[in-house]
Amino acid sequence: MGGVAGWIAGTRRGPEPEALAAMVGALAHRADEDTRALVEQRTAFRVVMANTAHDARAGLSLAFDGSIDNRDELRRTLSMRSYAFENQNDDLLVLRAYQHWDKECVTRLRGRFAFALWDARKERLLLARDRFGEKPLYLAEKDGTLYFASEAKALLGPLSPAVDPEAVRDCLVHRYVPGPRTMFLGVRKLAPASIALWQFGRLRESRYWSLPDADTIPGRAVGDPVQGFLQRLDEVVALQIDAGCGVLLSGGLDSAVLLALAAHRNPGIATFSLGCEGDRKSELPQAAQVAKQFGAEHHEVAVSAKDLVDALPRLVGLRDAPLALASDLAMHALAREVSRSRNAVLCGDGGDEILGGYRRYVAAQYWPSAARRSHEEGLTLLADEFPRSTGKAEKRPEGSTDLRRLMQADQAGWLPDNILERGERIATANSLDLRLPFLDHKLVEYVSTLPDAERVRGLSTKWILRRAARRVLPPRLPRRRKLGWPSRAKDWLRGELRESLGDHLQAANAVTRRYYRGATLDRAIDEHLKGKKDNGTLLWTLLNLEIWHRIYARA
Repeated sequence: MGGVAGWIAGTRRGPEPEALAAMVGALAHRADEDTRALVEQRTAFRVVMANTAHDARAGLSLAFDGSIDNRDELRRTLSMRSYAFENQNDDLLVLRAYQHWDKECVTRLRGRFAFALWDARKERLLLARDRFGEKPLYLAEKDGTLYFASEAKALLGPLSPAVDPEAVRDCLVHRYVPGPRTMFLGVRKLAPASIALWQFGRLRESRYWSLPDADTIPGRAVGDPVQGFLQRLDEVVALQIDAGCGVLLSGGLDSAVLLALAAHRNPGIATFSLGCEGDRKSELPQAAQVAKQFGAEHHEVAVSAKDLVDALPRLVGLRDAPLALASDLAMHALAREVSRSRNAVLCGDGGDEILGGYRRYVAAQYWPSAARRSHEEGLTLLADEFPRSTGKAEKRPEGSTDLRRLMQADQAGWLPDNILERGERIATANSLDLRLPFLDHKLVEYVSTLPDAERVRGLSTKWILRRAARRVLPPRLPRRRKLGWPSRAKDWLRGELRESLGDHLQAANAVTRRYYRGATLDRAIDEHLKGKKDNGTLLWTLLNLEIWHRIYARA
């Protein structure tokens, strides 16, 4: 893990090199202790960045964030071509890969990564991000200067951006901000599976990989698809598992199958499960039973609702955006405890979007238009003068099915801009490497070639995973629908967050109240608190928007 920060600008533009310290300071919770400042002055430009690997002879400097899964394979390949490795660090590996394959090196990497690489000989800056966007990278351009950083907060000092009103609308419609937009006007995300090249004063962005469901027409399964799936998943687990790695264990099939494969390679592996005190639907008993079956060293983390909601402002600050899901609080509590004994964990995130785990995917087979996610009731709150949406129509791949179009939309939006973003921020804040086997691109490419029925069949979701589970899980384990992370936003808003709700949305100093029709907002709050209507999702979004504005909004 590490932090990427820096800029490239004309010699008479941009901040002085000393300003890099403030950017790095904003990333102190994630920055590598070995970072060094690179300041390169040329006639036409100046590049300033924090770097973790440097080769003066080759004229290369790299700022790297992430972890490479196929490091052993790459190191063998490059060593055979006479490249030297002074250490075993992934940043040096990426630097050597660039020396050999140039910008095409990104196509050779498996894992989670974002980096900035300065090539002095070509006078070129390369910015890159992994295929699904597991690691973040933010860009901003101002007065001829290109800024880049691992988190948006690192760009606030040099830019002082205003709130993007379209991002506020996005929060109300989607509950998160789809990329490339962020909550900050002028700050954008580099798209997943993309590189950006700055050279001769120009920036060019391009994709090096496409989501398979966007352009792969499903064919007839060749051989045993379940065996093919299990072989590839086992390969990924083998690449990601090591002595310091544990498994986040819920009550669902995703994590149970990961544990089965991991325990085979690492007997006695540590597992971690979270429960909320007083939760009658807790998954802790089921998770403990699964852990026992595989001889895992199991840890249960129990937290109170008060402990969770008290962490809300801090998490909004870490995320640089409102929290879309109340379950983020639970994930943070679990990550904090896991980090006391482990530096990495396997997690089942991404399985739903890749294998077809949401109920709306079932609806997509029969009622495609009804399967889309939308929370547009929040827009009825907006004041009349609020800007209208300028969103573009969704591009629909030719020849694709309704199911694949919906899954591709989730893989391009909901997954990177919400699920992965929240997981990465929480894990990094706790010095934890979150490893997601279901998002290995080779596994995803294989699954995309299978017929739709291997993912969603009738009313059954994640069909191929269910069949795979029969081959690796003991038959006596109970089958129970996964409940997910503890999340009772509607109850918290009537209990632990009741006072906070009024203080933030109905107080005289409420920053966001000017966005809304006051009477409509007050009615929504009153209906929810009196139990007349469940407005929990809407009010959670509004509360988070207000908290974010109080932390970050510029007047």
